[in-house]
Amino acid sequence: MNALDETLLGDGDALTAADPSGVLRSLAGAGAQVREAVELSAGAGTGRLAEDGRPRAVVVAALGGASVVADVLTSLAGRSCPVPLVARRGGPLPSWVGPLDLVVAVSMSGRAPGPLALATEAVRRGARVVAVAADGSPLAALGARPGNVHVPPARGVRAAEAGTRSSRVSLWSMLTPVLLAAHALDLVRTPAPVLAAVADRLDAEAEACRPWSEPFVNPAKVLAMELAGAVPVVLADGDLTAAAARRTASVLARTARVPAVAGALPDDASEVVATFGGPFAARPEDVFADPFLDGPTGPRLQLTLLRDAPAAVPDAERVVADAVARTAEDAGVRVSEVVAEPGEPLVRLAQVIARTDFAAAYLALASGTDPAASPQVADLRQRLG
Repeated sequence: MNALDETLLGDGDALTAADPSGVLRSLAGAGAQVREAVELSAGAGTGRLAEDGRPRAVVVAALGGASVVADVLTSLAGRSCPVPLVARRGGPLPSWVGPLDLVVAVSMSGRAPGPLALATEAVRRGARVVAVAADGSPLAALGARPGNVHVPPARGVRAAEAGTRSSRVSLWSMLTPVLLAAHALDLVRTPAPVLAAVADRLDAEAEACRPWSEPFVNPAKVLAMELAGAVPVVLADGDLTAAAARRTASVLARTARVPAVAGALPDDASEVVATFGGPFAARPEDVFADPFLDGPTGPRLQLTLLRDAPAAVPDAERVVADAVARTAEDAGVRVSEVVAEPGEPLVRLAQVIARTDFAAAYLALASGTDPAASPQVADLRQRLG
């Protein structure tokens, strides 16, 4: 990766000029996505899903950048979800899926092979389908069948994505209809007032992370500078922030081209801590080293700890997170923290996701990378036909 241009981070006009696809603008419109998606979902009839009773099980079919929808829904539903909740990216539909079940298929284009194939098979077996997909697409046609529901993406997203069609900047356009459907079925608690609070929190985060704010007061720019030149390990402090950790690793890879590892506490504590003594951990500085003759020392681990609001975290989980952070610091590993402010679970999660989305975009732009387009991904798609 190129060296981080901190001067660019301090120039809002230069940042927007370096972002011709409008990734920062699209991220700033996340709150508007939520509000418009609420209206579109109401018009599509997501609230009527409960009229036929709660399904026996729910399968969420989403691929690539849309897969975070399943992660968030699973995190919010928790381990006490009243019905089985299964995530699928592709492959065959589980053999037990039938007329008593619901399949939620998410694809911005409406043509992603995995979700489309799963929804097609679900319709053949008589299962209900909720499709979040572009109008006129094959997936939208399945959602338009009697008994099913089709919700199109927000109009603002469609306009912003005319060139990129990136699901990374349209998360809330995809996620909001799914959450409203799940709320109607009493699987999660995400009524309209909660989603309004989500939109407000996303607006506040967009204001705090705007391109024209100074780097030392902009939390996303600060995080981008801390991630520069590092090998990130993104660690969630519990089940809720686990979805944000997976999302962060994904956007670091796709947006900033930085490979990252994601994990969640307490299960992944030992694996993460073990890396603090490995080849990417800090080594004692050689006072005689010449940076011009010896060259750079190479990338070092950087622990990004995603933390829920303090009052929402059980004492036992907080102890584990604090212990991991102290162990990292003692080993010379840099530690960054993103801490949610109080609010409903979805509101807290939205803030953490927005912060890391902006940070990945700033890291890309200040490193001379287009956050919207990857030539290597385009080349792979061309090779695969």
